[in-house]
Amino acid sequence: MAMASSCHQVMLQAGVATTQLALLSSSFHSTSSCSSSSSASYLGSKLCCNKASSSLLLRNCIRKMASIVERETVRMALPSKGRMAEDTLALLQECELSVRKLNPRQYIADISELKNVEVWFQRASDVVRKLRSGDVDMGIVGYDMVREYGEDDEDLIIIHDALGFGECHLGIGIPTYGIFENISSLSQLAAMPQWTEDRPLRVVTGYTYLGEKFFQEKGLKHVQLSTADGALEAAPAMGTADAILDLVSSGTTLRENNLKEINGGAVLSSQGVFVANKRALLERKEVLDVAHELLERFEAHLTAQGQFTVVANMRGSSAEEVAERILEHTDFPGLQGPTISPVYTTKNGNISVDYYAIVICVPKPKLYHAVRQLRKAGGSGVLVSPLTYIFDEETPRYRNLLAALKS
Repeated sequence: MAMASSCHQVMLQAGVATTQLALLSSSFHSTSSCSSSSSASYLGSKLCCNKASSSLLLRNCIRKMASIVERETVRMALPSKGRMAEDTLALLQECELSVRKLNPRQYIADISELKNVEVWFQRASDVVRKLRSGDVDMGIVGYDMVREYGEDDEDLIIIHDALGFGECHLGIGIPTYGIFENISSLSQLAAMPQWTEDRPLRVVTGYTYLGEKFFQEKGLKHVQLSTADGALEAAPAMGTADAILDLVSSGTTLRENNLKEINGGAVLSSQGVFVANKRALLERKEVLDVAHELLERFEAHLTAQGQFTVVANMRGSSAEEVAERILEHTDFPGLQGPTISPVYTTKNGNISVDYYAIVICVPKPKLYHAVRQLRKAGGSGVLVSPLTYIFDEETPRYRNLLAALKS
């Protein structure tokens, strides 16, 4: 309460009444040298770095006031539409996490297996914005969105960087005809004499932050970025742009619109990632606990994807003898080594052990080759079944997360 009272006094001293907030917001947006206020998004403005010290103090107080608002639930944001949304829900389902939405028109849901967790469906860009502001604690979204709308914010921390869906890359596409016909690399594109201060290379994109940063790093001086929401591939043919900067997966859309990629024109690779607000992880144990459980489920499922359990019986005089045959005559010893156990049979009324059951783990592409090796080594009665989860002693990604939180 003392903090809130102190901040309230500062707000009054700074002249931030309701009407003045609107004036400040207008003034802030018209100033070019602004820094974002990630914890005060509800003000709808950005505080300028060249304002008086009272404005800076006001921003700090707003951040503190936002941080003391305690929320009992853990909020997770998911994409609301498109292929990314479908793949995200499929991953959660495969990890035995059921997202329940009472009404298909609602933007909020829950996960029955995770108590005290709210799921909020948002546009991909808003997933990142709300993570930065602290309105949600964690989310799943494309890495390209994290980089574009996260703007390298240190409050965003990627917990799992490879969820296995939404693979693509952000790259430059130029026409296959005209002055670009013989251009095949970024260096050639940059060296074209057509681009001057008065006639820059016009690039249309939805990734202005990443685009500007990329062209600056590559030393392209005369570039003009413009934005568009969709159908970027049509811009060069219409004459409204020289090139596009967009996501590419198979490249089919580029080719169908007489566009091509160029060497050195890839900005970044992207796929679905699990990301969280760093301050939420540090300040609220329940957020870290949920993140840990989700990470373990994701990791166990993704590690097991494409893996099969192979069980076979092998004749032998001892478990050690069977183990030696597997280790010396096959390429598939298992995760740490083969699991070997005796197979009990009856002979003349007596219980004996003539066979041993072996269990190994094999990737799907090498499954038939592994079975042939086992049979050649004396295996029989081979059983094959897909794996659902592989839980490690502790996922390395969680250790990496804890190390990142301490740094």
